[in-house]
Amino acid sequence: MSAGKKAKHTATAAKGKIEEATGKTVGNERLIATGKMDQVRGATAQAGRKAEDALKNATGH
Repeated sequence: MSAGKKAKHTATAAKGKIEEATGKTVGNERLIATGKMDQVRGATAQAGRKAEDALKNATGH
């Protein structure tokens, strides 16, 4: 996985954590849900890239 894409996925997950915490602080359910979605989106994208890299390494490409 390229460093830029990894940083982007990590940033998305971190943004989600901040949104979730902010939503909990102010009592905004929508912000909490958006934050959780961003966390999942970042983690899923990162896992997909890791699987893709593992497949490339296993096949020697």
